[in-house]
Amino acid sequence: MAKFRRRTCIILSLFILFIFSLMMGLKMLRPNKATFGDPFGLELLPELHQQTHLGKNLDSQNNDKINSETNIKNLKSVEITLKPSKASEPYLEELQPLNYYLHVFYYSWYGNPQFDGKYIHWNHPILKHWDPRITKNYPQGKHNPPDDIGSSFYPELGIYSSRDPSVIETHMKQMYSASIGVLALSWYPPGTNDENGENTDDLVPTILDKAHKYNLKVTFHIEPYSNRDDQNMYKNVKYIIDKYGSHPAFYRYKTKTGNALPMFYIYDSYITKPEKWANLLTTTGSQSIRNSPYDGLFIALLVESKHRYDILQGGFDGIYTYFATNGFTYGSSYENWAGLKFFCDQFNLLFIPSVGPGYIDTSIRPWNAQNTRNRISGKYYETALGAALHAHPSVISITSFNEWHEGTQIEKAVPKRTSNTVYLDYRPHKPSLYLELTRKWSEKYSKERAAYAFDHELPLS
Repeated sequence: MAKFRRRTCIILSLFILFIFSLMMGLKMLRPNKATFGDPFGLELLPELHQQTHLGKNLDSQNNDKINSETNIKNLKSVEITLKPSKASEPYLEELQPLNYYLHVFYYSWYGNPQFDGKYIHWNHPILKHWDPRITKNYPQGKHNPPDDIGSSFYPELGIYSSRDPSVIETHMKQMYSASIGVLALSWYPPGTNDENGENTDDLVPTILDKAHKYNLKVTFHIEPYSNRDDQNMYKNVKYIIDKYGSHPAFYRYKTKTGNALPMFYIYDSYITKPEKWANLLTTTGSQSIRNSPYDGLFIALLVESKHRYDILQGGFDGIYTYFATNGFTYGSSYENWAGLKFFCDQFNLLFIPSVGPGYIDTSIRPWNAQNTRNRISGKYYETALGAALHAHPSVISITSFNEWHEGTQIEKAVPKRTSNTVYLDYRPHKPSLYLELTRKWSEKYSKERAAYAFDHELPLS
């Protein structure tokens, strides 16, 4: 009997082994395009996952000039997610909807030899103090990239060019991951530029296209170009709307009256007299843009308290504060935001406080250390965001996505040390720290704004 049981056990074991081998063999024969999903692990890297679905979307990428080094850097910078992208939207991760009331200031003025034939902005000059006696105590000259750049931080993407399509793409991905809905693009009219750069209006179509790919919108941050006045502002607003206004990524703010109007941030608006602005921005002005196809929402920079009344006289639709330095100006001081919001409500203006992760510009203004604001591992940023939410703003603007010279960027930065410089970084946190914090507060702002906007916001006239 014992011999019989032993023989039965052996036969049963062999039968089970045969069945198991058969099942494994069938599993290995499963075709690559079976309905059970992609091979294990592919969904962990959206860049690779999307290649199995892209089809016609690859055509535009093949036209981009992307070098292998940048490709490797971009692949390393991809955020890992356990959720695969949808086949219909291969580039979009499973994140919360974008917040179109959260804007970020974006700069496309960087250049490198590969794309521009030279370094632009990374080699920023060291600016002199207005008092020569102070200037003589500090270094002179320009920065010398790639190891010596005009920033206290170093970008994860390296010394990139804003003309590199893969860089623009990566920037849009980072904004999307942060739940930012709108980028406010620093803009100079064709033929003009800032004193350290070159004109970048020709980059706008690419930026619009890349933004649209991630459902982002683009508004314009009009810089103080030479001789800016009411007449050439009319021409430039007309140029922007005629050339870019029909693009699906062109931003419009929907007012309570049902109008969807373009928005324009006007940097250093206070340097132009309010009478000039009134010519453009009031219905009776000699260059009036009101009630025309080129009407919009014009947002003035408020620096000093007295600017409030100049802004009213000029016919502006709202105010923003830009600077990421709490206490530096009246407008950038958190303690004044509730009062500014009250003022804006009284006069039917949009209130747009600007928040930032910190501030340090001593790489280009070595004499300005008193205005440095330490990031405190993200606490400075969260304090600013909390203060902004408390004021119940119409929109929140972030200074900035990539103003590296002033150390206000939320773009990914990495540790770097050279023989002469130790760059700041976000450790002990990841390079994505400020994108993650932005996403957290974007979702919080979206929920809170939905609760108060309709009760407290006045309709725009």
